[in-house]
Parts: sequence; C-alpha cells; structure tokens
Amino acid sequence: MTVHDILNESTKALEAADIPSARLDAEVLLSFCLGCDRLEFYKNPDKTINETQLTAFRNLSARRLQWEPVAYITGRKEFWSFTLEINSAVLIPRPDTEILVEEALGICRKIAYPEIKIMDIGTGSGAIAIALAKEMPQAQVVATDISAAALRVAWKNALNLVLENQIDFRRSDLFDSVDDFFDIIVCNPPYIAAEEYEKLPAGVKTFEPREALLAGESGTEFYEKLVYQAGNNFKKNGWLLLEIGATQEKSVGKIIEDSGIYDNIGVRRDYAGLPRVIRARRKISG
Repeated sequence: MTVHDILNESTKALEAADIPSARLDAEVLLSFCLGCDRLEFYKNPDKTINETQLTAFRNLSARRLQWEPVAYITGRKEFWSFTLEINSAVLIPRPDTEILVEEALGICRKIAYPEIKIMDIGTGSGAIAIALAKEMPQAQVVATDISAAALRVAWKNALNLVLENQIDFRRSDLFDSVDDFFDIIVCNPPYIAAEEYEKLPAGVKTFEPREALLAGESGTEFYEKLVYQAGNNFKKNGWLLLEIGATQEKSVGKIIEDSGIYDNIGVRRDYAGLPRVIRARRKISG
C-alpha cells in the first residue's frame, strides 16, 4: 500500500469511531512508524509501505481506535521547545500549561537576585520544571510529585535534556519532604470536579492518571490545601502561580483572598481568552 492509501484508510476508520483529529492522528502514527517527518507524506504520497511497517502501523491504529491518546502510543509529547518522553504514569502536557511557564518566566525576569529558587509541585512528566530550568540556567528548581513512577519519567526527561543537575526531584505530598524557601512556587494541580470527571472524553478518563485530574466534589480541594501550606515556604515577596480551570477564576481567587496570606492577586488568560493562571504574592509578615 502507498502512504496515500494507508492514510485514507486509517483516517476513515478513526472518523467512523468518532476520534477527533482523525487525519492528524493517522499522520502522526504513520510518521512514527516510518521514522520520518509528516512533510514527507506530501512530498511522496505514492511511497510504498512494506508489510512490516504496515503491520506496525495497524497495531498502533488499533490502539487509537480504543481511544488511547496518541502521546501514550508514541511515548512522546512536544512541550515548550523540547520533546518529552511520557507514559500513562503522567498526565499528558497540554499547550495551555505553557501559559504557566510564561508567567513564571515573566516574574523571574523581574527578580534581581543572582539565583532564583523555584518549586514545581506535582511535576508529572517534568514539563514545567524542565522548561523553567532550560530558560533560566541560574535558577535552582525543586520538582516534587507524590508518585514515584511519575518522578522516574521526569528524571529521565531531565537527563535527556542535560538538566538533571539543575533540578532536584523529590517524592513529596505537597510540602511533606520540603522545608526550603522559594521565590516562586508553581503548580498545575488536579482541578476537575467529580461530576465533570465523569463527563471527560474516554481518552482522558480511561488512560490518564485519575489522581492528576480529580480534585474532589468541587474541583478545588487541592487548591485549598496548597494555598495555605505554601505560605510557610516563601522567601520575601515570593509568588504563587497556579493553573486553573476555565470556570475557576472566582472560586480559586476567593480561596487565596480568604487565606489572608497573599496580595497582588491577578489572572492571566490563555490565547483563547480563558482564565488559565492565577498568581498571588506572599504578603510581608508584620
């Protein structure tokens, strides 16, 4: 079969199963099997695929037809300016989370310290911590996760990008294993409410780690813990940066305000105009 034939066949099968972005998924999986760029498909649509390649591709397509995310099938995902290795132990990094990285970098550039200390809570694949370490070589980054399996993924990614000496990975539930003080604490926490979780697409609910998504009945349980605990681990004028769901601006903002620990509370919207990151500065004691 030719590239053109197999892509058309796979796209139709994925569309019939109501898989979103069927054509793109088919192209990504085929390029993974062939070890080439997707641009090659347009240059050489009549290229013949051998039986070994065809079998491998159909095996991967069968997994996608069961709604397994493409990133888990290929074991990799682009984030910021690099490629991460991932598996089902970690949440798939989303482009929206790059807004959190942008906000952290903006604050870092205003801090006149020779060294900046950053904490990334619930690091997962290490996406945020690695992006910040890569862009801020002078920064010291502590990245934590409650999952040992997630930390193994994050460590491997830091190693692949030669950033393992800049990031201190620790297994910790929030601040249980952390007594450091930080200029910035960032977190993309679980923020899906129980009712909303049940309505998530099959590819998310079935394959991505539940503990990285679900945050109790209201979706704010993790914020309620983090906002108060983080207050004890800031340097002077330290900043808390949290990714939020599109409908959580008011509820999370109220948690932060009611704590009495922070001032300068603000929200950064993503490029679709939705609230994406809430930031707050630790008040100076006394």
